[in-house]
Amino acid sequence: VTQNMCSRLEIIMNKKIIKTASVIAVGAGAAALYKGKFAKDNDSDSGSCGCKNSNGKDADKKSMTDKVIEKWCQYVDDSDGKIKSKNRGNATDNYEKSDYQNTERGKYDKNSKGIYYASGNYEAFARPKKPVGIEEKSAYIVGSGLGALAAACFLVRDAKMPGENIHILEALDIAGGACDGINDASRGYIMRGGREMEDHFECLWDLFRSIPSLENKDESVLDEFYYLNKEDPNYSLCRVTTDRGKDAELGGKFGLSRKGCMEIMRLFFTSDEQLYDKKIEDFFDDEVFDSNFWLYWRTMFAFQNWHSALEMKLYFKRFIHHIAGLPDFSALKFTRYNQYESLIMPMLKYLENAGVSFKFNAEVTNVIFDIDGKKKTAKTIECVVAGKNEEIKLTDNDLVFITNGSCTESTIYGDHEHAPTGSAKIRKSGCWSLWKNIARQDMAFGNPEKFCSDVEKSKWESATITTSDEKIISYIEKICKRDSRSGKVVTGGIVSCKDSSWLLSWTINRQGQFKKQKKDEVCIWVYGLFTDAVGDYIRKPMKDCCGWEIAAEWLYHLGVPVNEIDELAKERTNCIPTMLPYITAFFMPRRKGDRPDVIPDGSVNAAFLGQFAETPRDTIFTTEYSVRTAMEAVYGLCGVDRAVPEVWGSTYDIRELVESSVRLMDGKSPLDMELPKPLNMVKNAVLKKIKGTDIEKLLKEHGVLNEG
Repeated sequence: VTQNMCSRLEIIMNKKIIKTASVIAVGAGAAALYKGKFAKDNDSDSGSCGCKNSNGKDADKKSMTDKVIEKWCQYVDDSDGKIKSKNRGNATDNYEKSDYQNTERGKYDKNSKGIYYASGNYEAFARPKKPVGIEEKSAYIVGSGLGALAAACFLVRDAKMPGENIHILEALDIAGGACDGINDASRGYIMRGGREMEDHFECLWDLFRSIPSLENKDESVLDEFYYLNKEDPNYSLCRVTTDRGKDAELGGKFGLSRKGCMEIMRLFFTSDEQLYDKKIEDFFDDEVFDSNFWLYWRTMFAFQNWHSALEMKLYFKRFIHHIAGLPDFSALKFTRYNQYESLIMPMLKYLENAGVSFKFNAEVTNVIFDIDGKKKTAKTIECVVAGKNEEIKLTDNDLVFITNGSCTESTIYGDHEHAPTGSAKIRKSGCWSLWKNIARQDMAFGNPEKFCSDVEKSKWESATITTSDEKIISYIEKICKRDSRSGKVVTGGIVSCKDSSWLLSWTINRQGQFKKQKKDEVCIWVYGLFTDAVGDYIRKPMKDCCGWEIAAEWLYHLGVPVNEIDELAKERTNCIPTMLPYITAFFMPRRKGDRPDVIPDGSVNAAFLGQFAETPRDTIFTTEYSVRTAMEAVYGLCGVDRAVPEVWGSTYDIRELVESSVRLMDGKSPLDMELPKPLNMVKNAVLKKIKGTDIEKLLKEHGVLNEG
């Protein structure tokens, strides 16, 4: 092999490795062996890639690729990035550490927050002992959303705290936070959003296995949910429409180009630190943004181009095992009723039976801390109860669990005849001002301004449409291809109108969505990502539309004849719009420290809960995230001696990584990609080396290698 060829290899490996070998590394696993390793040795004294012997004469005429693989096997990187011979069996080699000892002692020691993580049934099925002195402790929980209620449940179940010692302070007149489902007597049915769940919400299911079902005697909420989704599995028969109600027929394909795949892979492998304060559009261009993948992704998760690249990466890694289910929602599971009646009400009953106290119309405005060096102790809760200022004095035995921030804060409610603007009703809990007041006391309490200071980039609008009109329902069923009144899966997730200027999406979950809903009624949830854009039928921005106008725009995209739309929208539907200024606030670009740790360093008796508290590896805008923060907070502050289930580790599972690379390329193998000739030769040599091994078997099982 000539020196010229070696130089050529070096140039290609240095300049093309990220764009080509990363996909092979993910998709083929074994191909990662050659990633940049042999190129580092090209500046040796001989300058010949080791292709001559010690006398300077030509070595045996082996193929270049054989020499590359052989050379790689002789060298490994040391901790300094240099290459050293690997002399296995030599007791004096460079890798010996005299103080090293193999053991698993200390593997499950608690961290600085007082918790530890584990996976598997051993820890999951264990019931922790009562922490010493728990009877002398009290807990004050700020807010009553899913995270707050979960904290109360864990205090009762796992910390064994007496229920009468637990006090929940809620600014509004109803519990549930963002998990709502309201039958408003003056407006009608209202659902501001929905909750999509999956198998591996480890903390969520750990909680709900202990919460009794309100529907089925001798079953837990988890049992009820499990059998519901086992017997009526979710999947969509029409994910995207175009041209006024026609199936876009995307065929479940992502439609990503090779360059688009590479952009996603680049983000996937970029360190968190390099993504601080970066936007998705800093990493993706039209190769991704114009693809089916981005249409599926942004409408499902409500990501915008200007949202956090870090959150995008975390989502991709967290749900890598569900890439195949993205086009048809076959990965998702839903409750029987709206989230309030299916999730919140059973928790409220459980806590009521335990003796937990609730104080509504009690807005907490500040928690005053005594900060002594690194030690942080909550001393006073300041609140407004029924219009009067009150203080709750705290001791070290009084624990405070704080919900900081909310995606549904300051929701603006319209109705069928009025847009959610001007004098429309606004429901405020004061959670953003509470967090700001706390954050002023110490940097460890986060930076709320990062999330709540630009509502134009964190808002979107949703609406609940109720109808029993047979003509409208016929257009619905033409698209979803299911009986909308069967009580079973209807749309199987959102249907996105690809050519909608509002980027309108809509869904119908199992009916009735409300327990008291009439049998002939159907409740539809609609949302639009582009609230400032002028509609395709209603020639005004969504944010300025009243309920019937939003219903009319929706009917237009169902394919209802134009001359029938206004009458049907006005007379045959009831539509309640809700503007959500902070609904995607947690997606705003951020960096480490902008969200406070669940238990800030040095905190003696206070913890944060919910979507704006920081916990490792998990992703916000999920029910799991809220419950996970609650579990960590209770276990850490109360000394519960049981592991918190770790975030599902699919991102570390070579099977999931291999399969996801094939799925992302719509069934094509990463090995089929056209590579520069030298890299192709290396690839073929690697494949030859793994022939007959378990690696080859793995790659065949997951579609990277074809049988035969």
